[in-house]
Amino acid sequence: MGTFQHPYISLAQESVHHYLNHRQKLSCPDPLSRDLKSRSGAFVSIKKLKQLRGCIGTLEPSEPNLAMEIIENALKAALHDPRFSPITAEELQDLSYSIDVIQPLEKISTPEELDPGIYGLVVRSNGKQGVLLPDLEGVSSVEEQIQICRSKGKISEDEPIEMYRFQVERFR
Repeated sequence: MGTFQHPYISLAQESVHHYLNHRQKLSCPDPLSRDLKSRSGAFVSIKKLKQLRGCIGTLEPSEPNLAMEIIENALKAALHDPRFSPITAEELQDLSYSIDVIQPLEKISTPEELDPGIYGLVVRSNGKQGVLLPDLEGVSSVEEQIQICRSKGKISEDEPIEMYRFQVERFR
C-alpha cells in the first residue's frame, strides 16, 4: 500500500507521466472537487533525490481552474525550466513534487514586513521581476531573500524596487 498522496500532488505527477508516456497533455479531470474548480496561481516544484529538478509557476491564475493550472505548470517545470534539461521518462520513479498555491500579492513598503519563513517575495523594477517562494532551505534572512529576487530578475543593486509579499499553501 502506498502512502496517501494529496490530490494536487497526484495531478502534477500524472500530468508529467502522461505527457512523457503519451506525448500529449493530460485532460482536465471531471468532475472536479470544489478546491480544484477555484482559480489561483500555483507553483510546481519537482525534485529528484532531494535536488531541485524544475520549478515553474504562476503568481496569478492563467487557466480556467486550479486543476489546469497544476497540469500546465507541472509540464512547464518538467520540460521548460531554463535552468535544467527536460525531465526524461527514465527519471520518473526518482521524482517528488510539491505544489504551492499562491495567495494574493500584498504590496509592502519596507523589508521589515517580510519573513522568509512565512512570505514569498516578488521584486519588480522597470518591467523586470524576480520571485522567491517562502520557507526555502538555505534562505534564512530577508536580505538574502531580496538579493535572490534581484538576481533572478536581473535587477541591479542601484535600481529602485517595488516589493510584494505573498503566502502559500504548500502541498508535498
